[in-house]
Amino acid sequence: MTETADFSSDQHRLILRQTRPEDYEDIARIMDKVYPGGLEGAWTQAQFESQIQRFPEGQLCIEDNGRVAAAAISMIVKYSRWGHDHKYWDIVGNGYLTTHDPKGDVLYGVDVFVDPDYRDLRLGRRLYDARKELCENLNLRGIVVGGRIPGYHQHKGELSARQYVAKVRSRELTDPILTFQLANDFQVRKIVRGYLPDDQASAGHAVLLEWVNVYFEEDTPGAIGGRPSDVRIGAVQWQMRPTASLEDLYAQIEYFVDAVSGYQADVVLFPEFFNGPMMAPWNDQGPAEAVRQLAGYTEQIRDQMLRFAVSYNINIVAGSMPEYDGEELRNVCYLLRRDGTWDRQYKIHVTPDEKSYWGLTGGNRVAVFDTDFGKIGILICYDVEFPELPRLLAEEGIHILFVPYWTDTKNAYLRVRRCAQARAIENECYVVITGSVGNLPRVENMDMQYSQAAVFTPSDFAFPHDAIAHEATANTETMLIADLDLDNLREIRSHGSVRNLADRRLDLYQLRWRERASDGD
Repeated sequence: MTETADFSSDQHRLILRQTRPEDYEDIARIMDKVYPGGLEGAWTQAQFESQIQRFPEGQLCIEDNGRVAAAAISMIVKYSRWGHDHKYWDIVGNGYLTTHDPKGDVLYGVDVFVDPDYRDLRLGRRLYDARKELCENLNLRGIVVGGRIPGYHQHKGELSARQYVAKVRSRELTDPILTFQLANDFQVRKIVRGYLPDDQASAGHAVLLEWVNVYFEEDTPGAIGGRPSDVRIGAVQWQMRPTASLEDLYAQIEYFVDAVSGYQADVVLFPEFFNGPMMAPWNDQGPAEAVRQLAGYTEQIRDQMLRFAVSYNINIVAGSMPEYDGEELRNVCYLLRRDGTWDRQYKIHVTPDEKSYWGLTGGNRVAVFDTDFGKIGILICYDVEFPELPRLLAEEGIHILFVPYWTDTKNAYLRVRRCAQARAIENECYVVITGSVGNLPRVENMDMQYSQAAVFTPSDFAFPHDAIAHEATANTETMLIADLDLDNLREIRSHGSVRNLADRRLDLYQLRWRERASDGD
């Protein structure tokens, strides 16, 4: 489906398009009109925004002269994981679509609603047709919907739900929703009791219906375009050594990029402040001046590492480096993609030591980054010790969290490690950490290093028994290579022994980011 389609008439200017966050007030107004008490009315704004963020292509609406008149909400699921006996709020992730699976095989219809003032314009049919087109374009097996039967309450004293559905199918009775769905080529697969318990008009029943995509083609091995289930990551446990020039630093960087890419890895992670040895010439001027001088190299190093990313065909999470704009000194990690594009993430929380020795200030946003192997987040060292930040990233669908760190002692390292392990479990994602080893006698405030790179997983049957996918030998320059199965994350989020994301009591509490100034990028 194209992003917009025009269905204008003399009285209306009707446009089919993807739903946008600013449509929320119109959506809420329609839902409050359509759904009676007992069905909870409109989605919350947080649910609505999550739906758009997780699967924007599946959220469609029809506007009339700038006002939303009808909307449809959809997601993708691997239907075999749910089967015919699922319940509505489970499969839709409590309305947040946390169960959306881009690698699934079925388009699942979450909701369709039309403003009562527009019900003679066949807007519902247009939305259903748009869903079918989307299903075909995505090469999914079909569409499944759980249809309410709101006319049943008038007959439940004399007919069972099965009998009522049979009469609607034979056109002896008309149901406001089921009759419409049958007319749109959906076939009844099962009647489910308790699908939506609060639906009094349907007496808690729903009808699972399916539309089959006759153009569906089975995936062929080696097909181009899809994201892999397995991601190969590399993490460099970096030896701090005297470095006389940028050329020396580049040689050390290239050595590891070459080595990790030789294993056909998708991404390599470097440590926080891996370029620290370059501060040595300014050591006698104090740590605050030395780190600002180091910041003068940052742009050159970033550009060279981006060239390495392209030439060695590997994504690079470039540890961190200082950035100084003449007024503020910040700690930045660059994501350097192998397609030649790049992004950055600033360190949000600055340690007392970084403030007192260097005068560092924190950034003010976190971001989810799209890569050719999935959605990732980056948090620098101390930031992983604040659970709010990874949770915000998890709500936006990250699969892997990368944490470059610099620690001088084992107890400092263990703070990072223990917190990273907790973040993997509570956010149902992989967490990759790495730091530096050795010492730098002539660099004040970076004279000692302690590290043991590792990859942590959720703690469930699909993962290692100790929730550690791999770990390096402590305090030795080395690299760590690990294969991560993203399908295991999708499985645990919908069918794990515990479901830390899905089971949050969002009716009691929620986490949100406050309005803030831009980072200037």
